[in-house]
Order: sequence, then C-alpha cells, then structure tokens
Amino acid sequence: MQIYLVGGAVRDALLGHSGGDRDWVVVGATPESLTAQGYTPVGRDFPVFLHPQTHEEYALARTERKSAPGYRGFVVHADPGVTLEDDLARRDLTINAMAVPADHAQAIAPEHLIDPLGGLADLRAGVLRHVTAAFAEDPVRILRLARFAARWPHFTVADETLALMRTMVDAGEVDHLVPERVWQEIARGLMEARPSRLFEVLRSCGALARLLPELDRLWGVPQRADYHPEVDTGVHAMMVLDMAARLQAPLTVRFACLGHDLGKGTTPADVLPRHLGHEGRSAKLVVALVRRWRVPRDCAELADVVAMEHGNIHRSLDLSPAATLRLLQRCDALRRPERFTEALLACECDARGRLGLHDTPYPQAERLRQALRVALAVDAGAVAQSASTQGAKGPQIARAVDAERERAIAALAGPGATG
Repeated sequence: MQIYLVGGAVRDALLGHSGGDRDWVVVGATPESLTAQGYTPVGRDFPVFLHPQTHEEYALARTERKSAPGYRGFVVHADPGVTLEDDLARRDLTINAMAVPADHAQAIAPEHLIDPLGGLADLRAGVLRHVTAAFAEDPVRILRLARFAARWPHFTVADETLALMRTMVDAGEVDHLVPERVWQEIARGLMEARPSRLFEVLRSCGALARLLPELDRLWGVPQRADYHPEVDTGVHAMMVLDMAARLQAPLTVRFACLGHDLGKGTTPADVLPRHLGHEGRSAKLVVALVRRWRVPRDCAELADVVAMEHGNIHRSLDLSPAATLRLLQRCDALRRPERFTEALLACECDARGRLGLHDTPYPQAERLRQALRVALAVDAGAVAQSASTQGAKGPQIARAVDAERERAIAALAGPGATG
C-alpha cells in the first residue's frame, strides 16, 4: 500500500501557501484492508475513509467515467490495480493533478513531485489547462476553473481549454447544472481576490449567458459618463465586485454588489444612457435569481435592500430629516442595524467602483450611521407614553415617535453634532 498527498495541497505548497485541507490517495489497497487498519468509511458514492488519528480524508485511487450520455452520474472504478497516474488523469486541471509520497508531504519540493501531466510547468507559467477531454464530462469544472481564475488573476486559460469549454456550453452542458452547485461555486468565486475574473472567464466561453443572463446583458449598455466615466454597465459591475474584494466585504455584501444594477440591462434603448427606475427592475431580477440559485436568506435579503435603495443612499446627503428617517425605515435599519451597515458598505463599493474614483470618500455612509445612531437613541417608549397621556392613539403615537427621531436627525446639522 502506498499513500500520496495529492491535488490542491500540493499545488498550494508549490505556490508558497499552506493551511488548507489535505487530500490523500491510497494505491494498492482495498476498502476491507483500510477498515482493518482503523480507517472509517465515509464516502457513499466514492471509496473515501477518515484516518483513525488525524481524521483527514484518504481515498482509494480510482478512475471515473460518465455513466451514459446525458446522465449526470459517474461510474467509479477503485481496486488495487488502479495506479496513481490513473487517479491523477481523472482530475480537472494539470495544476491539480500533482502528487508527492506521504513521507515527503511535510516539506514538498519539486524533486519529490509526481507530475505526469505537466502541472508544475503550467503552475510556473500561470496557465489553467484541462487534463484530458474527460473535463467535458462534468460542467461544474467550468465554474471551478473560473473560480481559480478569480483566485489567481494573473493566470490565463489555455486556448485549448477555453475552446473545450465553449464546446461544452454549445452542447448545453451548463444548462442542467444543479442550482446548489452553481451557487456554491459562484459564492466561493465571489470571495476570491478578484471576483471579476470569475465572470470574465464565464463570459468568454459563453457560460455566463446561460447561467446569469441578467448580468451578461449589461456589457455594451451605456451609462451617463458624468456619473460613470467607465460608461459600460458591465465594466462597472465588475469594478464594483473588485472594490468589494478590496474592502474585504463579506459574501452578503458581494452578492448585493452583483445584483444591484441588473435592471440596467432592461432599460429601453430610447432612454439610454439614463436608467430611471432601474432600482425596482433590479430588485425583481434579484428575486428571480435568488429563487433560481436557491441563495441563502441573508444574501437574498441584503441584495433586495441594496437593489431598491442604493440610489437613495447615494443621494442621502441631500435628504431632509424626514426623508432620511423614511429611508432608514424602508431599509429596516432601526430593527436590523447590522444589515444596514452591510448595505452601506455595498453602496460604498458601488460609488467607488467607477473609473478614476476608487479612492473617493463616501461620506453618505458615515452620515447615515450617525442618523441611525441618534434615531435609535430616542426613547420610543417614553415618547409613546407621553403622547398617549395627551390622548394620542395608534398612528398619532407612531407619528410622535417619528417626529422626535426627525428632530434628533436634524440636530446632526448643528454645531458639534458630528460626534
């Protein structure tokens, strides 16, 4: 029995990174022999076991093939005769198809590398290249490759791999992806160093038009140059995502950034480059996208708020105290201040994700944080009690509380109110 460290852990070590999960491949063993040594079987569809001490995953070397044309399942073959090279050949990219013997896993060096498919050369050249034509049997690999491109923006996609991806898209392979897998890969890609690369790669092979046509149609749609020096709405969308990464925004904010301007793709041509009412159209498209991908609730709710209100938040420095309070209420900021903080961050990403404006201050965020703070400081119970003793009822009491909050917001304009 021989044991090898494989895949991402080897790749990352060669890049000088560490700390990720480690995957091990066992050659020359059977499920029974591993179980006899104390390994715990955990794979339902694949021969995967947990180490008795480290609890890391150990998989029997295996081959895979698509079970039938048009069917999403795979036939797995694992027995002592499957070699390490056989196992490496079933993987997606050459940079993920390298291995080292277990006794060299603590200090990985090129001289110990088992690299039958040229992964090290591609890693050094910064190339994402598929291993074999079997890449086409699993359309999730398109999303994985795009995610790696977002992680390492300087990497390029090999011409032959991009051509294969286009063939897969033309054959309808991505049309049948399970929504949960799409969201899983998109969410991970959004959290990479340059999320724009994820969507650029998907667009370059035609997959974006199938998976996210609402975003794909933004390219070529103009905006007013006085507000958007970059003009193109698709370019702006990518700049906003990269600003979210620069500001280390959480996934909720990055998804909100992704959806905030989708409605601009449905603006009638005769009114361009203006986009009146795009906020409401964006919110409707976000709702449909959330349903299609089964996006988690926290991401969905923030994206809805940002799509509907980002324009008003951008204009908030010119709002009256009453209008400012109504904005806070529409955003449910008094009940959910933490989510409102995330909405402000998404709007800052939108404002700074424009050509030449990356380092421009966004005072709207601090102004609205102050407004929310003083509004929350109002003792609503005491105001309601006072109004009630004066004969006020229902809506009148609510109006009295609002009036007190508006006065508190108005006081921010006075001397010493910035505290």
